[in-house]
Amino acid sequence: MPLQLTFGAGDVRILEDETVFQGYFQIRRVTLQYRAFDGGWVEPQVREIFERGDAVGVLPYHPETDSLVLIEQFRPGAMRGDDSPWMLELVAGIVEPDESDEEVAHREAMEEAGCELLELAPIATVVPSAGACSEQVRLFCGRASRAAVGGVHGVPEEGENILVHSVPVDDAFRLLDENRVPNGHTLIAMLWLRNHIDELRERWG
Repeated sequence: MPLQLTFGAGDVRILEDETVFQGYFQIRRVTLQYRAFDGGWVEPQVREIFERGDAVGVLPYHPETDSLVLIEQFRPGAMRGDDSPWMLELVAGIVEPDESDEEVAHREAMEEAGCELLELAPIATVVPSAGACSEQVRLFCGRASRAAVGGVHGVPEEGENILVHSVPVDDAFRLLDENRVPNGHTLIAMLWLRNHIDELRERWG
């Protein structure tokens, strides 16, 4: 029998909920209690929650060249000492109101990589930092028919300056082995791909 979690959404009491910052993103301060494993309730806890909306990430795979379309862009949160704050990533974007995950995947692939997707294969739903952030990311692998490799893309008004790369699958897996993929969403998607690449080559090749 599959493992079942002990508690659910009904095992949390929200005692107070206030917005303490509202900008492009939002921060809430919540006072809550949750069920303890001994059957009681923990003492009231105060937690700040970063509300940044949900996102969709897509790893474009080009079967004709057996390569991935990856993008390189600056990430301020990655500024740590001498580490480069430019990251090699999959394509991703925030889900807008009334927008489906599939629409986000196609929109962001074209905006960030000039990439046309013919088909999407679901990978996983990820909560990247559940201790402090409400964001949920839905990940896909996309069958790419073309991409603007070597071009610079993105939405200038949003401060995007994105370089598009084509990376042979074997080279991408080597980057995994060398611990050179620190971006969590990209790491998860590429590890999934390593387990499913033969299936995709047969299905999309």
